Amino acid sequence: MAQFDEREAMNRNNAIKIVLSILILMFSGLCFAADVQQSEINHLLQYIERTNCKQERNGTEYSGAEAVAHVQKKYAYFKDKIHGTEEFIMYSATKSEVSGKPYTVHCPGQPAINSRDWLLKELSRFRQKK
Repeated sequence: MAQFDEREAMNRNNAIKIVLSILILMFSGLCFAADVQQSEINHLLQYIERTNCKQERNGTEYSGAEAVAHVQKKYAYFKDKIHGTEEFIMYSATKSEVSGKPYTVHCPGQPAINSRDWLLKELSRFRQKK
């Protein structure tokens, strides 16, 4: 009987170790994913801020610095809904919540492009660079 209890306790301890190991691996993976996502979002915010392109919102053009301030406010508001960089773009930098009109980017010597496509293109370039 004592031998059975000992074996049962060992099995229970091994099961606990396995579960804890799995949880640690899952948590570290989530932390890594969050770090990567935040790095991508930070890059896009810098990209918006440093561009010489104008950002059009509801018919008014804004500089990169003005545009990034607006995007940061929307990001702070929607942060709980954002679980990926593409969702950051969708919620924070794609369209006006008031009018529903898409944001447009006007770069010198290039046709206007909607901000969603402009940022997704930059995100793709950034990911390939890593």
